[in-house]
Amino acid sequence: MTENMLAIAGLGTPELVVIAIVIFLLFGATRLPQLAKALGQSKRAFKDGLDEGERDGRKDLEK
Repeated sequence: MTENMLAIAGLGTPELVVIAIVIFLLFGATRLPQLAKALGQSKRAFKDGLDEGERDGRKDLEK
């Protein structure tokens, strides 16, 4: 599935390598782990919010 998504966006391996190098140069090696951690926490919070909204929607439908 990931391959299909990348193919649709037109991103191949060389493009991803260039993007990774640019990100590395912009943020440096010390900030990258912090950024990855923050991104993971944001993704988890977003997913938890979606799950909570879905549960609330089910409760409303049951009533």
